[in-house]
Amino acid sequence: MTVYARVIGTGGYLPAEIKTNEDISKTVDTSDSWIFERTGITSRRIAAAHETASSMAEIAARQAIEMAAIAAEEIDLIIVATGTPDNVYPSTGCMLQHRLGIKKCVAFDIQAACSGSIFGLDMANQYIKSGAAKTVLVVGAEICSRIVDWTDRGTCILFGDGAGAVLLQAAEQEGILSTHIHSDGRFEDLLKCPNPQALGEPDVAGYISMKGNEVFKVAVNTLGRIVDETLAANNMQKSDIDWLVPHQANIRIIAATAKKLKMSMDHVVVTLQEQGNTSSASVLLAFNEAVRDGRIQRGHVVLLEAFGAGFTWGSALIRY
Repeated sequence: MTVYARVIGTGGYLPAEIKTNEDISKTVDTSDSWIFERTGITSRRIAAAHETASSMAEIAARQAIEMAAIAAEEIDLIIVATGTPDNVYPSTGCMLQHRLGIKKCVAFDIQAACSGSIFGLDMANQYIKSGAAKTVLVVGAEICSRIVDWTDRGTCILFGDGAGAVLLQAAEQEGILSTHIHSDGRFEDLLKCPNPQALGEPDVAGYISMKGNEVFKVAVNTLGRIVDETLAANNMQKSDIDWLVPHQANIRIIAATAKKLKMSMDHVVVTLQEQGNTSSASVLLAFNEAVRDGRIQRGHVVLLEAFGAGFTWGSALIRY
């Protein structure tokens, strides 16, 4: 019998504070039109002082658990993707486990930057298919606003905060059809966020730095290849895909991927405009939104894909 990792619940959380392009233009040399034309972003959410990756993850996770109509204690594995953990250790996954009141469960973090949720789905899929886990919670949670230099026009316009969650369970019905993940550390200097204390350079600012044009070129080419790889692995045509749920980094990258699929933007889930780039949370936030508003229905074939620092990139093809 073939065992699939099937989605049984989704969740998401966005902080209350909204920072608009106009707000940013008051502190750096930019404008609403300049930002929107280049990125597709008009605003983003900013975590309150008391909020952390684990507190946001808890809210998203509880929504997924409620949708799935299961007890939290049924979860036997928690995977949290984050580049902005509450602590170096213990892991945000362990902190989320405690917040959810689960005593018998394995929990850990992964760090694959903006591709984190895709990497998490890949791991969850392998655990369930192998029989090592039955019910897995995957969460992407980020407070990007705290690692952004708000005087750097090139990066501060891009990022926002939030958390997305998906709950997977072993099933005989089709669920995750395939996952594909890749990494290439040669591109380290194009997109990075240093850890000053670990580097022995505590005076260095631990902010995101990015060479935008170079990242854009690699992202577009790489995501084009991942589309081909995913379709070939499943003997599918582009027309077999009902929905594209991309990482929400830049509307031009999203449009280029949709063009590769010959897909109308009406079948692309876009949350970028009012959320910005929430890194590892963005794909799951977008997926949750489209499930909850009824666009993504049971039986639909959904392609999730992402590209992030590392570089890392990947896809997950799901029959929802």
